[in-house]
Amino acid sequence: MKRNVLKFGGTSVGSLEKIKDIADYLKGRVRQGEQLVVVVSAMGKTTDELLRQVSSITQSPNEQDLAVLLTTGEQQTISYLSIILNDLGVKSKPLTGYQAGIETVGHHLKSKISRINTKLFEQLFDTYDVLIVAGFQGFNTDNEITTLGRGGSDTTAVALAAAIQCPCEIYTDVAGVYSTDPRIYPDAKRLQVVSYEEMMEMSALGSGVLVSRSVEIAKNFNIPIYLAKTLSEEKGTWVMATVEMIEKKAITGVAIDPDMIHVTLNYPENDTHLLDKLFIHLEQEEINVDMISQITNNEGLQLSFTMKDTEEYQIQKIFFNLKEEYPELYFKIENRFAKVSVIGSGMRDMTGVASKVFRTLIESNTPFYQVTTSEISISYVVDIENGEKAVQLLCKRFEL
Repeated sequence: MKRNVLKFGGTSVGSLEKIKDIADYLKGRVRQGEQLVVVVSAMGKTTDELLRQVSSITQSPNEQDLAVLLTTGEQQTISYLSIILNDLGVKSKPLTGYQAGIETVGHHLKSKISRINTKLFEQLFDTYDVLIVAGFQGFNTDNEITTLGRGGSDTTAVALAAAIQCPCEIYTDVAGVYSTDPRIYPDAKRLQVVSYEEMMEMSALGSGVLVSRSVEIAKNFNIPIYLAKTLSEEKGTWVMATVEMIEKKAITGVAIDPDMIHVTLNYPENDTHLLDKLFIHLEQEEINVDMISQITNNEGLQLSFTMKDTEEYQIQKIFFNLKEEYPELYFKIENRFAKVSVIGSGMRDMTGVASKVFRTLIESNTPFYQVTTSEISISYVVDIENGEKAVQLLCKRFEL
């Protein structure tokens, strides 16, 4: 029988009525002769509400305890969906990450999938037509519950598709991948096909459609991903291996990341041991730093970098620990910036892209403070109030 992995995000399962509608849709797919693995997120803002309640108790919860709590949101969704499906006469079974055999490694709240026991799925498909898996969660070698971090349900879905070798369909509240966020630039075009590498870059640089980890898994195992709007007839976007086009555009999309912080540290001496200890701490906390610039002169050491704002608590803890050994260390953490990026595999073969971007920002009096490039992207740090304006200007300049 044909098998597919489907994933429904938090807004798609935000109410019991929506879950009932999804159940009706799944029943239709089963009647067409499909066996389905369905990955679901927690309902709506459930995870945010759980975190809010924890913050009223403590500002430094034990990570293992927090992982156990956060996974309850997805377990609620798999239960509701399975109850409704069985009531409709569709044989279904809900599975937590532990029951689904999703083994992980790493920190309790930012684990990575190491292995999935596919024999379990083969056995269950002898009895059930729909297996409903809680996204975002797994278990480690100590049999402790773990979570996969931001966008973890996408990662769960693609990893399951890779394990059982079938396509992955991801349904959300937008009709695929656009050249940029349509809420910022209403004329943004929906893309029919996006290459793995372009999607990875867009995700890493602020596009909220998919997390880059999930796209990387898809690329490694050549699993096509279809992104579309939940229960909509609109055509979505395929993310797959590079499709050769007769005339390739230089720029595929523009991404904005307002959820970043800009960190600056100053120290009166050129002490490389300080930097070494800083990056050891960053590695231990599994914090990804993005744009980095360093200045070393007679006035000492200055280092600036950007990172996700979700890890502000961890970076503050690192600096407070370093100040105990380096009392003259000065650091500043700011969240008044946004990162704006242009992305496109066509940049490899075309000249003048960087020049166009620089001139666009300069001519519009949009100051930028840091610039970084990759083979298929250019990113700029701008003031948060100029972020959306920069996106609109660049989309018009490159006719996106």
